Amino acid sequence: MNPCPAELNFASHLAALNAPRAAKLAYIDDTRQLTYGELAERVARMAGALRQLGLRREERVLLLMQDTVDWPVAFLGALHAGVVPVAVNTLLTAQDYAYILSHSRVRAAVVSGALLPVLQTALAQSPGDVEHLIVSQALAPLPADAHGLDALLAAAPLAPAVRTLSDEIAFWLYSSGSTGKPKGVVHTHGNLWHTAELYAKPVLGIREDDVAFSAAKLFFAYGLGNGLTFPLSVGATVVLMAERPTPQAVFQRLTRHRPTVFYGVPTLYASMLAAPDLPPRAQVAMRVCTSAGEALPRDIGERFSRHFGCEILDGIGSTEMLHIFISNRAGQLRYGTTGKPVPGYEVQLRDDNGAPVAAGAIGDLYIKGPSAALMYWNNRDKTRQCFLGEWLKSGDKYVCDEDGYYTYAGRSDDMIKVSGQYVSPVEVENILVQHEAVLEAAVIGVPDHDGLVKTKAYVVLRPGFAPDAHTGAELQRFVKQHLAPFKYPRQIDFTDELPKTATGKIQRFRLRQLEQAAL
Repeated sequence: MNPCPAELNFASHLAALNAPRAAKLAYIDDTRQLTYGELAERVARMAGALRQLGLRREERVLLLMQDTVDWPVAFLGALHAGVVPVAVNTLLTAQDYAYILSHSRVRAAVVSGALLPVLQTALAQSPGDVEHLIVSQALAPLPADAHGLDALLAAAPLAPAVRTLSDEIAFWLYSSGSTGKPKGVVHTHGNLWHTAELYAKPVLGIREDDVAFSAAKLFFAYGLGNGLTFPLSVGATVVLMAERPTPQAVFQRLTRHRPTVFYGVPTLYASMLAAPDLPPRAQVAMRVCTSAGEALPRDIGERFSRHFGCEILDGIGSTEMLHIFISNRAGQLRYGTTGKPVPGYEVQLRDDNGAPVAAGAIGDLYIKGPSAALMYWNNRDKTRQCFLGEWLKSGDKYVCDEDGYYTYAGRSDDMIKVSGQYVSPVEVENILVQHEAVLEAAVIGVPDHDGLVKTKAYVVLRPGFAPDAHTGAELQRFVKQHLAPFKYPRQIDFTDELPKTATGKIQRFRLRQLEQAAL
């Protein structure tokens, strides 16, 4: 692999790569499509529009947008202009957006018409520095002080790309908040380049003739690589979907557009397999799938592969590392593990004192690699806790086997100590979901009547199974058959759904909060 160039504007880099395929489809969304030539023109016009509005290099613009062809135009147009896009989750509350507006001090906001009301509420709570409101696909007459994106682009000049360095701040993402308040994660132009060169091409094996479809949205680090960085780095075609990734919505795109590369998360794969309208293998064209966000249970991976005839390459990435740094590989896949480190990244497991753990022991996961973020914006204490020189402390617990495969053991703050021994909630959950009655499970530690911590499971059952004492006892017996006795859940609560982030990560801390509130 050639080294990352010192001078790099990732938007103009992609435009140059794809100039020979101007007539090829780059994006297909629910109602529109863009060729690579049209994408390049609209990106340059977006840069021109931002400049005409008075935005200067390194100033920030909020992207609160659904996954349509306007998303990559706005994101890449900002990079093209040297302006810093701040991509945010579309499922937050007005209060959350008010915090982000204040925290990021964006000067402009690009918002999908469907999300304009919640952003207006946030702006009323925290007007901050926002001077320009740009609306994509407006659903009603625009406010007097707003610009329509299409009209703005039609009137804008084609701006030349700003010359930027690979180490220059390019964009922000906000962490998904699986353990609390979201943090502004600051990334460079070079970080995008590295994820494509180290993971997408050699590990995922994405190609120019692929059609890519990601259930994870573009505002996530995982989705940004899936639906923009990776396919555009090889000239592939991307399918975008604005609506929520329900199994039925995903099935519609898999059968209509027949993507060859599909990116999902464990909870979605489980829901797809449980859906009565799961399409047969002949109706889809997937050749490879990926999973991230949380560990993929072995049973789900095996059943998916049997049905569709393609592998799910489970891996782990993070907002801080931008994309996947440990992954399974085609032909070397071991379901139930996260795989091996992606070439170009180093991984260590350390104990509470920072020393390496023995083989087979659970340790804190540390990563070193070229796609690491620069910092958490305006959060020096958290930056110092997580960014330790060249190393990043992930907050995840892992174990490595004798063959070098890493297996997820849970978040560091999710670990449970029972009878003086650590219990990984993920280990217990992975056994529970192998039972025919269980769709999803989350395990936490709760004190018993003597104040001693024991495991408790929250379980979502499949249709047709009764949430009663008999089922609970059967699940306890099932866990005892597969794990050491001290690990089985002493209590089982049946629930209709589990609290999750928008990426599908189970928020065990919310279950612990429920337990504390009940005391």
